[in-house]
Amino acid sequence: MKKIGILHGKERSFPEAFVARVNSKNVPGIVAEPVRIDKAMQGVGSGYAVIIDRISQDVPFYRTWLKNAAVTGTAVINNPFWWSADDKYFNNCLMTKVDVPVPKTAIIPSRDLPDDTSADSFSNLAYPLDWDSIFSYVGFPAYMKPFAGGGWKHVYKLTDAEDFFTKHAETGQLVMLLQEEIVFTEYYRCYCIGGKYVRIMSYEPRNPHHLRYVADFKPSAERLQQMTDIVLRINKYLGYDFNTVELAVRDGVPYAIDFCNPAPDADRASVGDENFEWVVETAANYAIEKALENKEGADNLTWGEYVRRSSTKSPLIG
Repeated sequence: MKKIGILHGKERSFPEAFVARVNSKNVPGIVAEPVRIDKAMQGVGSGYAVIIDRISQDVPFYRTWLKNAAVTGTAVINNPFWWSADDKYFNNCLMTKVDVPVPKTAIIPSRDLPDDTSADSFSNLAYPLDWDSIFSYVGFPAYMKPFAGGGWKHVYKLTDAEDFFTKHAETGQLVMLLQEEIVFTEYYRCYCIGGKYVRIMSYEPRNPHHLRYVADFKPSAERLQQMTDIVLRINKYLGYDFNTVELAVRDGVPYAIDFCNPAPDADRASVGDENFEWVVETAANYAIEKALENKEGADNLTWGEYVRRSSTKSPLIG
């Protein structure tokens, strides 16, 4: 029997529906359940062929437990090693090399010193930074947000340099991105599962959170294909099995705004019934596919094109 597990926190609608959907398919030799951890010893398998991870970004114990599960043969969705190494600034840097349009972005050191450091720890960092060059490159209005993490936390819209310094003083030890504002005419949030299944959803980030999926942009067939290609290209290079990509369309060009969401919102109340049905069905089918092809004791993780090509010294494009 091959078990498919889902590791989650307080969310309920997606995990419960996912488990029920997998089991309803009655695939011989396949069963799904919420992950149960009652012990953790090095080198001992988890007992799961596949685990969908929805919570380890918030629980370090889970993240390291999943790495051991991966080492002993579990296909963890998403790859916990890559997820641990990834961040939004790196993603933007990578996209500039693989022809995906992204906003102009600079990374900003934390306003406060990290714990257990002093000014001497930053002897290689110029003070003050060349703020004129940074502001000229990004432009205003601009957005400032953490270089890692998600959930629309600590996101600021900035009008000018004075506004930047005022808001930056509130960010403590957070390392922030300063990012060009893309004034868009259309905006989309796109699920990508298995690096091949894409669901493009109209999205309005300027609405209150509970109304952001209440949007009705009407992309042409050509625009849909263009966005699908961008979403697949991003996930091909990053190697995420389960991710969302946010695209803002300016002057006919879709810009990738936020595309590091490896535990994206999948709650029925927020994404709506049709999107919820798609993500439950597609995730269930993909998890079954991964379970059936799982090779016991082998590396069953997905590794992105960036890592694969870096290991062989191949160029990124081509």
